[in-house]
Amino acid sequence: MPRPTATRTPFGAHGRVDVDVWTLDSGTGVRAEILTYGGILHRLTVPDTQGRPASVVRSLESLDAYTGENPFFGALIGRFANRIAHGRFTLDGTAHQVPPTDRGHALHGGPEGFHTRVWHAEGEADDKSAVLRLTLHSPADDMGFPGALDVTVTYTLDAAGTLALDYTATTDRATVVNLTNHAYFDLTDRGDILGHTLQVDAGHYLPVDGEGIPEGPAVPVAGTPFDLTAPQLLAERVADPHAQVRRAGGFDHCWVLDAPATPGALRRAARLTAPDTARTMEVWTTEPGIQVYTANQLDGTLTAPGGGRHTRHGAVCLETQHLPDSPNRPDQPTTVLRPDEIFTSRTELRFPHLGRGGDATGD
Repeated sequence: MPRPTATRTPFGAHGRVDVDVWTLDSGTGVRAEILTYGGILHRLTVPDTQGRPASVVRSLESLDAYTGENPFFGALIGRFANRIAHGRFTLDGTAHQVPPTDRGHALHGGPEGFHTRVWHAEGEADDKSAVLRLTLHSPADDMGFPGALDVTVTYTLDAAGTLALDYTATTDRATVVNLTNHAYFDLTDRGDILGHTLQVDAGHYLPVDGEGIPEGPAVPVAGTPFDLTAPQLLAERVADPHAQVRRAGGFDHCWVLDAPATPGALRRAARLTAPDTARTMEVWTTEPGIQVYTANQLDGTLTAPGGGRHTRHGAVCLETQHLPDSPNRPDQPTTVLRPDEIFTSRTELRFPHLGRGGDATGD
């Protein structure tokens, strides 16, 4: 059996900085292509039940497209994923301001967040997995966030076809941290997720106002279109007349995940299934929330490799993370990181149709 490999290929240049694409190959049919620019998950090729390969993430056609204006395609997000109301928060009595970029609020770390940086990369492989380790130094007051932050994100693709993302971060001064990956998933590679079914293992979600900021505490999903505790057809849910769905044009909400049996353990957050059940993907995480975004704002202006267009509801983002606007909401799980602490987080993308399913304990 072929062993896993990690290989590097030039992808272009961002200014005077070279950008590479690293290919992690499981040796068993699954391949991940990751750019050093933005830590972008450019492609994730997964065979279906008949062995036919296709990428399950939507991509842009060139480095220029990624460095130009786009809605965070495949990128690593930091320092703070999701929104901070008005870009303002107070930490230890000191007020901080992050540049607002979305309807007057800070989104995904500001206009020059981690999605715009060229990360340092080191790859390796052994008989069990292929690994890409990305590191980034974020200086003090970067995008208005206090403290210098050192971040490592490790992509690991094992021989079973599971892609894991491990995040760690340390700081020299109290700050706030919320990291995620912003891949756009489509298990058919046809640019349409309305025929997919989605299950989210959460009994509560956060309703939002017209600017995407949580209106208050989490509320039960029961009796609403946000009840995805059993698989639901996305076409039906994004067309529901519920005020929250209409306000966002689909889903763009954070579900508060059911607590794991053991604090800090992996547990399943979501299960996405293609219309023909030829591919199934499970998202497992240690994070307390998952933002589900049904690509409501894609309008066909962005081009995919091969010439297709990225259109509305052409993909779904499943962003494991802490809850939005947490620095301003002491009732939510804290996102504060202090110098004597290490931020850690793990998310796994599993593909049960390949022969390995998940379980309740997070193996």
